Amino acid sequence: MNYSQCEALVHTLRSYQSCANEAQATQTKRIIEFIESCDAPWRRSTVQGHLTASAWIIDSTRENALLIHHKKLNKWLQPGGHVDDEDATFVQAALREAREETGIADFELVATRERSIYDVDVHPIPARGEEPAHFHYDVRFCLIANDATTTLNAEESHALRWFPIVQVAADAMFDRSVRRMAHQHNLDF
Repeated sequence: MNYSQCEALVHTLRSYQSCANEAQATQTKRIIEFIESCDAPWRRSTVQGHLTASAWIIDSTRENALLIHHKKLNKWLQPGGHVDDEDATFVQAALREAREETGIADFELVATRERSIYDVDVHPIPARGEEPAHFHYDVRFCLIANDATTTLNAEESHALRWFPIVQVAADAMFDRSVRRMAHQHNLDF
């Protein structure tokens, strides 16, 4: 990863922002402002926060979403995480995280000509050990899993499970931003 990739991401975010609803446009603006205020906004060493890349993973029927029960946050969330210096793009970071956390190797990126970003979210991460509280500026991409066979990454997750998207949209046990992705599932792609 390098700053030119962040500049490319800003361009993609501006495209996304132009067609997003008001809440998503506001989140997108925060991410752009963050990127423009930092030398290395993807690095974990950026104390106030850093960019992350996530994947809204759906099965080939487009009726189920794959979620992980995150160990550190104790919530059902989409797979995703930190961007590494070796990641050439943010899509590649999301794909790497998806593969690492689910064991699925074969994904198809769902994108339109106008848009590749599926969702964005800025959320606080609580302090833990030596790591201070900070923000994750999360850019999310929609992936279709070409194989539904999963393997749990026990280092990061308690569980890994396919859920009907209609359940995710309606059930308060899921994080607000995960429910939002489920709600927009049939609207945008």
